[in-house]
Amino acid sequence: MLEAEVIHASQPGGAVPERHRPQDALLYDMELALHTTFYPLGFAVDILTNDPAVLLAAQESFGHRRMCHGKAALQIRVGVTATEGGACPPEPVRREYNHLYSLTADPENHAILDLKTCTSFVWLSRSAVKNRLYFRYNFLEKVVYLLLGASVVTDLHAACVSKNGKGVLLCGQSGAGKSTLAYACARAGWTYTSDDTSYLINDSTTPRVIGHSHRMRFRPAAKLLFPELANYDVTPRMEGKPSLEIPASELPVHSTAVEADINCIVYLNRSQSLRTRVVPLPVGTATERTRKELFSSGEIRAKHEKILESLAPVPTFELQYSDLEDAIHELDRLVATI
Repeated sequence: MLEAEVIHASQPGGAVPERHRPQDALLYDMELALHTTFYPLGFAVDILTNDPAVLLAAQESFGHRRMCHGKAALQIRVGVTATEGGACPPEPVRREYNHLYSLTADPENHAILDLKTCTSFVWLSRSAVKNRLYFRYNFLEKVVYLLLGASVVTDLHAACVSKNGKGVLLCGQSGAGKSTLAYACARAGWTYTSDDTSYLINDSTTPRVIGHSHRMRFRPAAKLLFPELANYDVTPRMEGKPSLEIPASELPVHSTAVEADINCIVYLNRSQSLRTRVVPLPVGTATERTRKELFSSGEIRAKHEKILESLAPVPTFELQYSDLEDAIHELDRLVATI
């Protein structure tokens, strides 16, 4: 503050030279001249930046989709500073207050989002952007899916497969076998939509989800169940449990679909001591359980809870099983009756 006062006093007429304006330290007028539109989950998202590496990363994350839904025209702004550094920044700390959300790795790498207005800005150092996996997983994809989740879809911790046009949402706690069973169904002739995350379309008249049908993720232990996974390495990830992430095109999958209607919901209960059977659950079970899994808060959470009411009338069951083939057989019988 003293330096600013001295400079101010030394200039004729009290004018502060342009290069010494306090606003310059904020980089408030950085030009984001590079621009490309991508379609994550089929919704238009404009990414504006000053660094071409940002758009290359976005192509890797979202280039597999084209426009399907005409609504969300979100804008994601990513400003990259010239700061270099050998070490990769730490995983960002996430904080949320009502509709305000922040991701903070360090003073040079952070993002701020307003989930109510879907406004965001991401500040990153050049070294962070050069680490493509770090940037994609910790900032780019998180910001995009947070904003889509605040505006047009509701995240569900569930896999989705379908047969004869009838979609089944596979739910359950982490480790219940959602991804494994979804893939086993796909190998057996079912249509694959998602592994462990499905996105409920908010304005759909009947429950309908979007999934990442172009890829499949597995725990490393899945290699013991599916021999075709043996030669795949664990995918480097900045967070979460170790996993294999494999394009669906490289696997013996009969059919994929980006979207699916939900005709029934199945909660998985896997145990070596259980005989395979399907047990009906009370009406409203899916709505009650999925509400407890929401990560949103405040006004956004209230909106999501309202949308989840659409799952209440969907027939809901528990699948008790230990063997994958028996589980698929029970699901075959189930979809034949709905």
